[in-house]
Amino acid sequence: MFILLLTTTSITANAQAIYRKIENYKVFYGWAHHYPQDWMIIRSFENEGKSYYLLVNPQTLETKIEEPNFYQVKPMSLTDARAFFKNTPYQKALRKAEKQSVTIQDAGIESGVPKETGISLTADLCPSHRPLDKRIFTDIFNEFKKVERPVPVALSVTGIWMRQHPQDLEWLKQMQAKREIYITWINHSFNHRVSLKAPLKENFLLEPGTDISYEVLETEKAMLKNGLLPSVFFRFPGLVSDQQLVYKITDFGLIPVGTDAWLAKGQQPQAGSIVLIHGNGNEPTGVNDFIKLLQSKTQAIANKQWLLYDLRESVDEEFEGQ
Repeated sequence: MFILLLTTTSITANAQAIYRKIENYKVFYGWAHHYPQDWMIIRSFENEGKSYYLLVNPQTLETKIEEPNFYQVKPMSLTDARAFFKNTPYQKALRKAEKQSVTIQDAGIESGVPKETGISLTADLCPSHRPLDKRIFTDIFNEFKKVERPVPVALSVTGIWMRQHPQDLEWLKQMQAKREIYITWINHSFNHRVSLKAPLKENFLLEPGTDISYEVLETEKAMLKNGLLPSVFFRFPGLVSDQQLVYKITDFGLIPVGTDAWLAKGQQPQAGSIVLIHGNGNEPTGVNDFIKLLQSKTQAIANKQWLLYDLRESVDEEFEGQ
């Protein structure tokens, strides 16, 4: 528990850092060692004359930003880095996502640890003119505050949403600062383009001419400029992808996250489900269904028999020991 508290404290501290003058932000792979932990480097950048790495703990999927001089560092190719860390939960999750890459909708990791009684909640923040649906966050905090604090939630955020909703973003950051919720920030692309007419195979990120590097890296930069810590997760807009696109995303070191319970479509969560709702004000049905689900679990929550799980822990536990 003491180690967990230390980890949480360091994550929170890192999440508050704001990098306003990012330069040379790029994909960079390698091994970084600071006793006793090995980390995988996935990005490098500069800010106000200092160099930084975005690091992933391959055992826990925790990410953090650090200066290189704290570490023993060995740059690697993507192939060599994945081979070096091949037996870790992080790399096993990437491989599972690649195996599930053929389907055009909902490729990637769809559920966490099936033996757990509870779910991992993911809420998407796609571009929207409507304000953040704050009921999701206030209700989960009120339901869980006696048994689980901060309450873990994963938010799939777009660059456009961050730009259009600075006050809503600040409100979420304040909830996290007060340790009411703990947010895992998922990359959901920068623009989240969608056509009402185009077929799926030419829609969302499959739209011809899409610059996938821009969609991924500009979102991460926007996160860092807003004081958010990028995770190793990616959610496809519309949950739409093809095999080639999935591999492009895993080549960025990101794990595609799908869902087996999109509540607005009537999909019911099971033990270990990765639940999807939209928190951007565009999907009141899904939010209402989630609030009803919470209310139905009040007693189980009070008895710690139904909990919300940190997406990172759900995924890393699934692949631990395999």
